[in-house]
Amino acid sequence: MAHHPNNNRNTAMSDEFYRLSLLPPYVIAEINAMRAAARRKGEDVIDLGMGNPDLPPPQHVIDKLIEVASKPDAHGYSQSKGIPGLRRAQANYYGTRFNVELDPETEVVVTMGSKEGLASLATAITAPGDVVLAPDPSYPIHTFGFIMAGATIHAVPTTPDEFYFESLEKAVADCRPKPKVLVVNYPSNPTAETVDLAFYERLVAFAKDNNLYVISDLAYSELYYDGKPTRSILEVPGGKDVAVEFTSLSKSYSMAGWRMGFAVGNPKLIAAMTRVKSYLDYGAFTPIQAAACAALNGPQDIVAENRARYQKRRDVMVESFARAGWDIPAPAASMFAWAPLPPALAHMGSLEFSKELLTNANVAVAAGIGYGPRGEGYVRIAMVENEQRIRQAARNIKRYFQKMGINTPAQGD
Repeated sequence: MAHHPNNNRNTAMSDEFYRLSLLPPYVIAEINAMRAAARRKGEDVIDLGMGNPDLPPPQHVIDKLIEVASKPDAHGYSQSKGIPGLRRAQANYYGTRFNVELDPETEVVVTMGSKEGLASLATAITAPGDVVLAPDPSYPIHTFGFIMAGATIHAVPTTPDEFYFESLEKAVADCRPKPKVLVVNYPSNPTAETVDLAFYERLVAFAKDNNLYVISDLAYSELYYDGKPTRSILEVPGGKDVAVEFTSLSKSYSMAGWRMGFAVGNPKLIAAMTRVKSYLDYGAFTPIQAAACAALNGPQDIVAENRARYQKRRDVMVESFARAGWDIPAPAASMFAWAPLPPALAHMGSLEFSKELLTNANVAVAAGIGYGPRGEGYVRIAMVENEQRIRQAARNIKRYFQKMGINTPAQGD
């Protein structure tokens, strides 16, 4: 047999995978590993890192899951785009909540959480080299869903002010090729910023003028505070011409692990996403979809109760952390506070500060750098522990600050 000197090189299996090379280290995972190690050692970690609801879903939703799962014919393949009753329930939600009319057949698709939906839509509509405008800081899927689909990301700020629209204008003028998609997320994860309908009206007009599709992530639609409900981009006349919007049952009904979300809006984008999903999945387990119908169609007092509970936690967190010597802006919505690093410790950077807080105060938070370069200087604090635990976190943090020589308020903690 002839010997070919390159045979070894040609047959060696590569451990370099192209799409993985596009992804940075998942900063959030580093803190999670430290937290898990601390807990294995028996330490009482107060976890304000991951946005993982600590509250149970409504009992009638759990009962519906059990009822349908008990049926022998409920365990086959489901429908990739969602069972008809669930798509109707989501259309009814938009009608009741936002006065937006949706066709359940052509303008609603069920997703396995917002993350899967965003990734499937990115796969459906992105060509290699497309430019996507995405916020920085932002939840990682808003950028990396498109990066994995072959797009180039051009970062725009999250702050919904005049500078935001100036940044959009500059991006459209400078980017080659012209941007194709704009991602927005209000209430923002991680910054908790909110917008009014006038913002969306201006955004829809901008999108139409510049041939942009808008993808709106409204995962925190029902976690708004101080009596100021969130708005939907689809409330804008003509919004469906350019926009698709994602919502989720994860936070509103404390069903995060159920992985149940929706995309609604522009029928062309919904059709593209539905087609891609038909190749990738068979839809969520039918009993989960039936239980999601029960959540949307049943009594909504749980949503109001959750909102009130998170608002109370927010107030306790802002007040108790201030007494510990850390001033945190009160978020207007979402289950997160976006907190600037304490000035005396800002030199550490967000990742090192998060590690120090976990090691010295047994409090886990999420480093802002994990949400993009403009997240540096901040940490995201999730309101996913009860008020007593939040106060305990504040006491632990105060002790750590005192150990570091940081002056804290003189009054009691």
